[in-house]
Amino acid sequence: MGYIESSEELMKHIANMNRDNSVLQFSLPGKGKFTLVLQEEDEVSIKTDVENNPQLKQMIEESKNEYKTGKGMSTSQLLNSLSAKDFE
Repeated sequence: MGYIESSEELMKHIANMNRDNSVLQFSLPGKGKFTLVLQEEDEVSIKTDVENNPQLKQMIEESKNEYKTGKGMSTSQLLNSLSAKDFE
């Protein structure tokens, strides 16, 4: 598990993720330990899963609605919320 010193370093690790390097475990001092998993986008598969699973469809719709009402944040927003103080 690596220690991330800055948001730039975290973005560098994320940019280097791919199918063979799809899991990133890291620690942010003062925040905790994180595991980031890259999942390939497969819209056809997701659409099929949603069509076949009403509970999944409901969960996705609820998640979208919460994001739209400001109850969630994107990865960019998370990274922008971090400051040098978070890494002390």
